[in-house]
Amino acid sequence: MAKFSKKLTALAISTVLATSFLLPFESMAKEQPTKGFNETIPTEIMTPNTVETSIGELKFYDGIPTDETLQKVYDNLDFIRGVDVFLNFIPATSVEGIRLGMKSVGVDDSNEVLVFDDLMDSTPLFLTGNTDTVYAAAMLDLERDGVTVVEIPAGAGPGTVNDAFFRFVVDMGAPGPDAKKGGTYIILPPDYKGDLTPTLNGMQHRGKDTRATVMVGDKETKVWIAQSTSYNNWLILRGFLKDGKPDHASKMWRTGLKIYPLKDAKNPKEMKFTNGSGKFFNTVHANDYKFYEELWHVLQKEPVSFLDPELRGQAAAIGLQKGKPFKPDARMKAILQDAVEVGNATARSIAFKTRDETAYLFEGKQWFTGFIGRDYQWLKDGGEGGRNMDARTLFFYLATVNTPAMALQIPGVGSNYAMTTGDQSGEILYGEKTYQVTLPADAPAKDFWSMVAYDPQTRSELQVPGGSKYPSKNNKRDDLVYNEDGSVTLYFGPQLPNGKPSANFTETTPGKAWFAMLRLYGPLQPWFDKTWAPSDFTLVK
Repeated sequence: MAKFSKKLTALAISTVLATSFLLPFESMAKEQPTKGFNETIPTEIMTPNTVETSIGELKFYDGIPTDETLQKVYDNLDFIRGVDVFLNFIPATSVEGIRLGMKSVGVDDSNEVLVFDDLMDSTPLFLTGNTDTVYAAAMLDLERDGVTVVEIPAGAGPGTVNDAFFRFVVDMGAPGPDAKKGGTYIILPPDYKGDLTPTLNGMQHRGKDTRATVMVGDKETKVWIAQSTSYNNWLILRGFLKDGKPDHASKMWRTGLKIYPLKDAKNPKEMKFTNGSGKFFNTVHANDYKFYEELWHVLQKEPVSFLDPELRGQAAAIGLQKGKPFKPDARMKAILQDAVEVGNATARSIAFKTRDETAYLFEGKQWFTGFIGRDYQWLKDGGEGGRNMDARTLFFYLATVNTPAMALQIPGVGSNYAMTTGDQSGEILYGEKTYQVTLPADAPAKDFWSMVAYDPQTRSELQVPGGSKYPSKNNKRDDLVYNEDGSVTLYFGPQLPNGKPSANFTETTPGKAWFAMLRLYGPLQPWFDKTWAPSDFTLVK
């Protein structure tokens, strides 16, 4: 028995050795060369002759697309480019929309200013404009005028210059380097080659004298200097109410705001002010094929350096290029008409129902920010994640004005915003239903807070046929009724709920949706700490 066991063990060992020796050869024998090749080609680098995709069946001959597939793929590629251009160029067409809208009411030259003497009501179409500050707005054309001087009066609220892609140029007034004391600013064109250089104008320099001395006319003047990357620039200034009224701020702009080319400083044109209150005009970019035509005009106006090669390449891929006509053939026009529809639907999805969890300000609530990541350039993780393209789309589809003062956390300076497009369960806010929202006591706003209702179609102030033209509430303007604990409950609906104070009520339009924006001017630490938060909107039954 022992001898038999030893023989069995020896046989097993020899079998294993023989098998081990043969395995590599057997494996090599199994790997037959791919048909048409000398070697076995990895399948992951090969393309089958037929592939099922979301754009249909794609066919190839040995990896080369057939004519039918070429047509599908290139149609799809042009479609993708069209969608990308819509999403990525909203900032540019938004500024162009503002320029065209202001021009339609006679405000075009640098000495012409649109001022909302009686506040901005819901008559004009203006992306999420407010009813609470006195706007003064002007378009600067640095190609036409060259170096441009802006003198702002003391007491100015938040003011900003943005370039033709809504990129930040400089702040003025409350968040600017003059820190509400007023002063003189000089804006340099993108192609300026003189001796003037930008001064230190950042938030960290606010209140410090970083000015340069420049001859303005015949007078040596201390000025802040900034340089834009574009010719067209939008200057937007806000003046605060005094005793709940706009008169003081309106007079401040009309008597203290001066804009003129530096070359004409000895004899500048007389300032002209147009009251925009109660006037109907449109400043919102197109959501249809006209969008591309608006963008073409921007590209013709601005220097090539205005955009980086990646963005220029996107536009050029669909026929939008500086110095060239935009004349798509019937095929391309049909594709772009489809692309802009999908692009618009995409922008609306991103803006009204964002899937970015970091956008939401308070856990379990519907309020979200337009400055995702608290970055006015929408850079993700300090830039390591590149630019958050969806975050930029969210902001500019709904809003205007880009400044660090709305993104940074500096208590008592600038402004912060929160938006909501749904009730506590995320359902659409319907104009025929009645809702309430409560702001706890001691709202963290040094200057004031306001709540404004907006129309989702126009993203402008909600128009109520036959109703109020000011769809908002403001703690400095309105004689609100507060709860015993110091909180205040606001009501929104087609009719004032029984037994509720009319001062706290904002009318909405049956058959239409709406969304809301909470503004805090001079936000304080409890807002940044999130120890203070508004409730969600809830149905009043």
